[in-house]
Parts: sequence; C-alpha cells; structure tokens
Amino acid sequence: MHGAAPQRKEHAPGSGDKRVRSGEDFDIIIGFLGFWAAVLLVVTVWMELTAQPALGWALGLLAILLALYGMIRLRRRLPARTATRRR
Repeated sequence: MHGAAPQRKEHAPGSGDKRVRSGEDFDIIIGFLGFWAAVLLVVTVWMELTAQPALGWALGLLAILLALYGMIRLRRRLPARTATRRR
C-alpha cells in the first residue's frame, strides 16, 4: 500500500535487540565524526597553504579525531551488526 505506515515487529524483552541497535547508533556517530574530520582536514590544510591562522582549525580537528578514536574503541566492545534495515 502506498502511504501506509510501516509495521513494527514487537520483540520479546531481553532479546538483545537494544544492544544490536546501539551498535548501529555507534556506526552512525562514527560516520558523522569521520565526515567532519575530513572537512576539518581540508580546511586546516587550506588555511596552512594560504598562510592564514590555522591553530583553531587544527585543534578542532584534533578534538574530532580523538572523539572518533574513542568511539571506534567503544564500538569494538559491541556485537557486530546483525539487524537489517527496515523498508
């Protein structure tokens, strides 16, 4: 049916669905941080090449990279992604 709301499956308590979903949430956050790390890397290199002050950009890049490293370490403790996307 076009326009019908997708039906959600109910899971039994303790089925572990929340833990798998939290791993997917970590993947989303890691992707978000990775995107901004790439953006800040380009901006920092551009600022350096054009002889403009780049310290603030470089410190922002450092903060994003440290957060990314921490998220990847935390993600390794969670189970692998097993859930499929809902359509």
